Amino acid sequence: MRRRTLARQFLGWQLGIVALLLAAVGALAVVQSDAAFRETQGRRMLSVAEDVAAGTLLRERLLAGDFGPVPAIAVSARNLSGADDVVVVDGAGVVRAAGDPARIGEPFDDGGSTAAAGRSWVGYPGGRTVDAQVPVMAPDGAGTGVIGVVAARVAAPPLLTGLAAASGQVTALLGVALVIGVVGSLLLARRVRRQTLGLEPAEIVELVQRREAMLLGVKEGVLGLDPAHRVTLLNDAARDLLDLPGEQPGDVDVAALDGRLRDVLTGAVTGPDQLVLRGSRVLVLNRRPVVVDGTDVGAVVTLRDRTELTALQDRLDASRHVTDTLRAQAHEFTNRLHTIAGLTELGEHDEVRRFVAGIVAESDGWRREVTGRVGDAAAAALLVAKASLATERGVSLTLAPTARLDPVDPARDPALSADLVTVLGNLVDNALDAVGRTGRVEVDLASEACAVRLRVRDSGPGVASGIADEVFRHGFTTKAAEQPGGRGLGLALARQVCLRRGGTIAVHNDGGAVFTAVLPLAGEGVA
Repeated sequence: MRRRTLARQFLGWQLGIVALLLAAVGALAVVQSDAAFRETQGRRMLSVAEDVAAGTLLRERLLAGDFGPVPAIAVSARNLSGADDVVVVDGAGVVRAAGDPARIGEPFDDGGSTAAAGRSWVGYPGGRTVDAQVPVMAPDGAGTGVIGVVAARVAAPPLLTGLAAASGQVTALLGVALVIGVVGSLLLARRVRRQTLGLEPAEIVELVQRREAMLLGVKEGVLGLDPAHRVTLLNDAARDLLDLPGEQPGDVDVAALDGRLRDVLTGAVTGPDQLVLRGSRVLVLNRRPVVVDGTDVGAVVTLRDRTELTALQDRLDASRHVTDTLRAQAHEFTNRLHTIAGLTELGEHDEVRRFVAGIVAESDGWRREVTGRVGDAAAAALLVAKASLATERGVSLTLAPTARLDPVDPARDPALSADLVTVLGNLVDNALDAVGRTGRVEVDLASEACAVRLRVRDSGPGVASGIADEVFRHGFTTKAAEQPGGRGLGLALARQVCLRRGGTIAVHNDGGAVFTAVLPLAGEGVA
């Protein structure tokens, strides 16, 4: 069956409301009319009964016991007043005049009246009749007391008769209400259709259901914000990626999120594929403003988990570093072999021996220095490999005079070696990129009571004080924007490792940039 349109539904509801209002108004009119009838007719019947009871002839006849003229007095009063009945009762409570002749001589039922006691009374027997009773007092000089009662009665017309009499007004009122209801419902339906973009209620429900199904079905996180940056939409994937368990959209406070994520969500940072670190995840965010009829109604942010891709990129970077190191060593060895070959052809055998001895002493010297002062085998191997890369770039890579790292039992902290390599490798790479050619990089490692402290100093231009925190928080540098394939996340990943272990990482300038990282041992904290 074809669904009724929104205009027809509004019309039906409007007409139903009009009918209910008319019924309520009719009932109220009946009640008010009945109350007005009782009040008006009660006063009128009381006045009729008082006029009859005050008549001299009636009082004389009742006092003398001559009741012959009494019916004529009652009939005359009934005809003149328009009452339905006028009853005259003598002092003994016997009816002496009534509209029904059969009642004459019968006892009178006063219905609880106080007229026999000398007080006027108005009652409503049956709810639809007005009965007024007035005592007849003895004439002056003829004694005192009540010598009779005069009762005047009138019945209210039936309810249907009253409504039929007002049928013309009711019809006119119904017609006016019908016109107003139709016009009002059409105007209201038109306004609602404009506000709902012409969609019927069933279409709106279907649209909402489809949207919910779509949001729950997509793997990417979707987050909606209004112009005031309040979250109005949050699917399950976005809740998981942002680590907001059990939160409803309205409960998420964007201002309470960490700086980089807050800046991207609010639009303070623009651009496609913004990288954000959230806990142990690397997220890619894309924010798109939503504009309707030229008005900004908010924004939609999509989130993708790039953690696995970043981990794979780190592995590829490690392989690239190994390749670069091997290439640098091969290049260096090739030059040395060419030198040895030339000296041999020249017959300078003593010079060949001295040249080879110098190379061996130089290589073994750095290796012995590193392995003798760095107790962690992975960190020592990393520094040995980085030395060849630094030599190819013309950079001097040295250990600080105070550098000494004691070995840590892997059973006590099995993740320390991997974390140490991640932080140290990223800091050394960052320093090598910063100094360029003919620069210096110094590495200092120290074992403390409950932590390992790293310090990497370079002779580069340093870090501007205004972005000292940004280089960690944002997770990218200007090199990442300028160099395709740049790391971009190195310092952010180093910071993430330090914070995960409860440590710290900071940078200051002292003849170049000085990065200091503290990695607490497992189960320890940093004051």
